[in-house]
Amino acid sequence: MPTENVSFYVPWVTEQDRKAVCDALKSPWLTGGPRVARFEAEFAEYVGVKHAVAVNCCTAALHLAMRALGIGPGDEVILPTFTFAATANAVLYCGAKPILADIDPSTLDISSTEITRRISNRTKGVIVVHYAGQPCDMRDILKIANDHGLFVVEDCAHSLGATYMGKRTGSIGLAGCFSFYPTKNITAIEGGMLTTNDDSVARKVRLLREHGMTKSAIERDRDAGWFYDVVELGYNYRMNDIQAALGLSQLRRVDRANARRVSVAQCYGRHLAGLPGVVTPSKRGDHVFHLYVTRVVSSEYGLTRNELFQHLRTRGISTSVHYTPLHLLKYYRETLGYKLRDFPVAERAYEEVLSLPLFPTMTKSQIQYVCKEIRKAPSARKPTRDFQGTRPHRKRMRS
Repeated sequence: MPTENVSFYVPWVTEQDRKAVCDALKSPWLTGGPRVARFEAEFAEYVGVKHAVAVNCCTAALHLAMRALGIGPGDEVILPTFTFAATANAVLYCGAKPILADIDPSTLDISSTEITRRISNRTKGVIVVHYAGQPCDMRDILKIANDHGLFVVEDCAHSLGATYMGKRTGSIGLAGCFSFYPTKNITAIEGGMLTTNDDSVARKVRLLREHGMTKSAIERDRDAGWFYDVVELGYNYRMNDIQAALGLSQLRRVDRANARRVSVAQCYGRHLAGLPGVVTPSKRGDHVFHLYVTRVVSSEYGLTRNELFQHLRTRGISTSVHYTPLHLLKYYRETLGYKLRDFPVAERAYEEVLSLPLFPTMTKSQIQYVCKEIRKAPSARKPTRDFQGTRPHRKRMRS
């Protein structure tokens, strides 16, 4: 029986967060109100950009980025196959084609060499994903983009607070897209944010997030007038003030939360050091460890990733896999025409990666328990069968 239960993630919600939400509930503006505007202003200042536009999820931010940049039928946008569905869906929503690319075997970020290989005369831009909280090699990627006249949008769902060459992710490309899902570096329960220094992109995204209306409800109230026009086919992608209140409260301690994440990652690294077949994350630049992704090399470790996943589950430890490459999922395989072995680096990573529990309030005893179970798992294999399901050979004992 497990001696301890360790969840994959536990949100860090404080009394200050609860008070912020309760105060918002007392306001006459429960959506589209002053807290949203305040959250946007403080988020823009934190990331180091002119504009931050709050939306209801990161998927919406990615979609609106594509719309604001004029992506449509016949266009292509390059992005990694090793990502969540939303990254590709944002392109598909616009009638354009996501062009998948393989990843760097060390960082699991998109490979700049692969970007160059995938450029065609239809390519309009690149979406990079700062996987697990580690920034991509933006110097090389921006050079490639500049040489070919392409935009770069950053999928920063994992990387709030991370920096690359002194700049925060979300301020390096033309736009950045953030997630506030419960497992992320800060949460607003749901919600997202688009950041940019481009005035026209910000203006277009603000218009599109609210049905393409020329005036929001709070602007009509301010101006004491009811009239508005609809000038674009827009969406209901607004963030409400309850989400904004929680997000704003959490943003004010994001650096503390990230420092705790890094501390957990360092502790994992010390306890798993030298363990054959368990590869801990490489670190380039300012990694904020949204995820702690290990790789299980079965030929050295003695168990496959799937077997370790099951062992930890029986011991009360929740883990996960990030991600199944998009080209292996039915919809993208059939829609985009990719097949097995098209992206060998991502496919190998998929067979090996295992995300361990990581959250700001995680204790040393929880980390030690997880690592102890990982270290002892190969010896916990049932001795009646070997990997092929046959009885293992046993030497006869001398009498």
